[in-house]
Amino acid sequence: MIGAGGFIGSHLCEKLMAETPHTVLAVDVYCDKIKHLLEPSDLPWNGRIQFHRMNIKNDSRLEGLIKMADLTVNLAAICTPADYNTRPLDTIYSNFIDALPVVKYCSENGKRLIHFSTCEVYGKTIGAFLPQDSPLRQDPAFYVLSEDSSPCIFGSIEKQRWSYACAKQLIERLIYAEGAENGLEFSIVRPFNWIGPRMDFIPGIDGPSEGVPRVLACFSNNLLRREPLKLVDGGHSQRTFIYIKDAIEAVLLMIENPARANGFIFNVGNPNNEVTVKQLAEMMTQVYSNVTGLSPLETPTVDVSSKEFYGEGYDDSDKRIPDMTIINRQLGWNPKTSLWDLLESTLTYQHRTYAEAVKQAMSKSTAN
Repeated sequence: MIGAGGFIGSHLCEKLMAETPHTVLAVDVYCDKIKHLLEPSDLPWNGRIQFHRMNIKNDSRLEGLIKMADLTVNLAAICTPADYNTRPLDTIYSNFIDALPVVKYCSENGKRLIHFSTCEVYGKTIGAFLPQDSPLRQDPAFYVLSEDSSPCIFGSIEKQRWSYACAKQLIERLIYAEGAENGLEFSIVRPFNWIGPRMDFIPGIDGPSEGVPRVLACFSNNLLRREPLKLVDGGHSQRTFIYIKDAIEAVLLMIENPARANGFIFNVGNPNNEVTVKQLAEMMTQVYSNVTGLSPLETPTVDVSSKEFYGEGYDDSDKRIPDMTIINRQLGWNPKTSLWDLLESTLTYQHRTYAEAVKQAMSKSTAN
């Protein structure tokens, strides 16, 4: 499992240790989020998870580890929107160039691959190009995203925000071609905003002080610091959110059912949990107030421009609603957890884990 020490990897490792007999060769540069699975040595799964600290970029050990395994799960990526137009070269290299050896070694050695892509590969919806008052905007055919029929529409080259989506789409095409020409057994996962404990990072606490995480972690950071939540361009974009534990159930089904999963691209999201980013901010403010007993701020949100927040070259998609037909047909999977419940679980964890650290960080910055 490449990227085992991250948000998704840590939950997948937990699931595999608790509910399967599998052994995991966990590869990452950090192991903080899976340390509880590695220590102490008398854990029930002792010996079934082995951590290998390495960066897959130019590391000669990679092929040997892939040869040792029956299945490679590749989670490694730069996947933070703030990086797409400020670090486009790193983004392209991380998501395409660095993934090439993984695909090559799996194909050459006859090993199965589950590769994590992104819902970003869809880019903009067809509906985004229709007039604002067009009744076709309400037709699901123009905004529901299907793995085998929706086009992938990106902005112009100068909109470097699409560097991530384009790199991810190209590696998908390479994997698909390896399957068609060389018999690579693969499944591709397109996550739609997976949310839960240990997600992303809180700036200055478990990530860089100047970093900008994805939307839910951004809002969590604001709530923990008692700051207004920043709505980029009014927060009109629509997204769906899924609880990490629901999503991991889907991945486990892919692992355990190769005959039904091989050769398929799977949307993994929850179309029932659809909100605008502004509605998400309002709901998170309410949930956080319930979780902590603190009253909401008098000014809970502020509007900022995408240029001010993300820098030059940012662009966005209007909607991302996953079609769930293929994963339901092939694996019989459907998400369960409501948006309110997943926010409550996530914010309870974050408040308990980070609140004291945030308080200390703020008092330190005030003192300086």
